[in-house]
Amino acid sequence: MMFPVRRRISLGDFRHETLSETSSTNSECLARARAGDDGFLWVTAEKQTSGRGRRGRAWASERGNLYASLLLIDPAPMERLSSLPLAIAIAVHQAIRMVLPPGAAPLEVKWPNDILIGRRKTCGILVEGEKLADERYALVIGIGINVSLMPDNPLYPVTCLRQEGSTAAPEELFAHLFASMAEVLDIWNEGRGVREITARWRDVACGIGEKITVNLPDRSISGQFAGIDDNGLLMLETGTGKMMQIAAGDVFFG
Repeated sequence: MMFPVRRRISLGDFRHETLSETSSTNSECLARARAGDDGFLWVTAEKQTSGRGRRGRAWASERGNLYASLLLIDPAPMERLSSLPLAIAIAVHQAIRMVLPPGAAPLEVKWPNDILIGRRKTCGILVEGEKLADERYALVIGIGINVSLMPDNPLYPVTCLRQEGSTAAPEELFAHLFASMAEVLDIWNEGRGVREITARWRDVACGIGEKITVNLPDRSISGQFAGIDDNGLLMLETGTGKMMQIAAGDVFFG
């Protein structure tokens, strides 16, 4: 029986376009996809005028931080896409780790893909998808990293790389992200490498074994964070003797 040869992902597969200003790098990537772009395209901008986070929240986007989006076309069968946010978090964690000085506060990932330094958020990731007119599926990975600026009135503790002792410019950080994302997407292998991805994620996870509250669209649930299953779902021990599996939600500690 013949099996298809695996297509390896390498740095040479990716292109990069940099903009001085745009409404949103995610929106720019989606527009490129609708116009027929084949994907593996990074778009970065020095400033966004309409940056956004999860659930439609505004994302402050002044000059001095990194705003980057990656366009992928048909990255994996739909049933294997659920583990992609974990892979993205590993790549971003790896890039930030490269620019933090020795002795910096712990760099961790909060489920599924918030990057924390000393339990303070320094990065937001927004994954958006769209079925195109030609039946292809466009998936955009938006990444905003606080390099030298952070929100004035955050809903949760935040930090920036400069405050944590890093002197890296957004361009240097992106160079590391460009390389780490290619490496991790190759490991992820269209969702086939989920076992290695989840193992790597657990190694850098924040708060396993601690009490957490998960805000769902319709309610909040508290319990002990028992980690993730092999598909990346959050496992919550609620004290009822049953393990609850959660696919999406906002996690708060304590």
